[in-house]
Amino acid sequence: MKYTVTTLAALAMTTSMAQAGGLDRSGQSISAIFETGGYADISYGQVMPSIEGLLSGVYASGNVAPSYGSIGMAIKADVNDKVSFGVVLDQPFGAAVDYATAPYPLTGSFAHVDTVGLTALGRYKITDAFSVHAGVRHITASGDYTNSRGPYSSTYSEGSDVGYVVGAAFEKPEIALRVALTYSSATSFALDGTVGDLSAEMPQSVNLDVQTGIAANTLLFGTIRWADWTEASIVDSLAGDLITYDKDVFTYSLGLGRKFSDSFSGSISLGYEAAQGGAASNLSPTDGQTSIGIGGKYTAGNMEISGGIRYVLLGDATTEILGAEFSGNTALGAGVKVAFRF
Repeated sequence: MKYTVTTLAALAMTTSMAQAGGLDRSGQSISAIFETGGYADISYGQVMPSIEGLLSGVYASGNVAPSYGSIGMAIKADVNDKVSFGVVLDQPFGAAVDYATAPYPLTGSFAHVDTVGLTALGRYKITDAFSVHAGVRHITASGDYTNSRGPYSSTYSEGSDVGYVVGAAFEKPEIALRVALTYSSATSFALDGTVGDLSAEMPQSVNLDVQTGIAANTLLFGTIRWADWTEASIVDSLAGDLITYDKDVFTYSLGLGRKFSDSFSGSISLGYEAAQGGAASNLSPTDGQTSIGIGGKYTAGNMEISGGIRYVLLGDATTEILGAEFSGNTALGAGVKVAFRF
């Protein structure tokens, strides 16, 4: 069985990262390096969270989480039957919170974190079954922070760091089996601010991606992502810690893909992330998630168009300092990807 739905599976896993642990957004997928032959894609996702809390049973926060978009691109080419190279662009980490509803005590407070990652990868097939991959990842970060209770406000200029990626994979193409393990190093940033400066540490992580055929034209796929958030931090030189984490985060996804015809494939997937407990940051007032997503892929010649949506139930949380209760919150993610084979 040579049937795979790699593009479809990757899209489903990406939309599952909406509101994932810490500041994770893209999941740092490198799935393009495993595509057959020459390959290029561009994708866009939109996440629409609804996160509201109540303080002392009286003061409502309103929706504190603005919608955000994320773009991705990838290109991969073979040098020969053993060596291939690829480049992946994503937005691996991010945050957006805006308290705009009076008379909630934090009204007028907001924070944004934006990143862009560019990863250059190489892959070497040791045998038909075993391969290794490695590369470098350049991440640029910027953001701003305003605390109306200070009052305090600082806007941070861009800063960047370079990390690395290394991993290995086992494949058995006749049953569409692939098991890929990828490690991504931590990255650190020092951003000059208009008032205080920002230092940030984004975590090291490990992605385990698995897919296998389980019947004719049917694929089971999943991923486990571990991110070392206990070693991560975002600190303003004057305001102090903006976000710290007490526990590392494991994010899980499991899905089923089905090829219905030569032109159309579909998938359904589930996502899960356990609640961490303890008080949540006012900049990230949720804890854990459960999600379900559906996707579809249409193939016409050398072009593939994929789309997917994911509904996320966000875990309840009590915020630090204020003790506000955030419950019953959700997020809706939608994405589209256009890919070409050459």
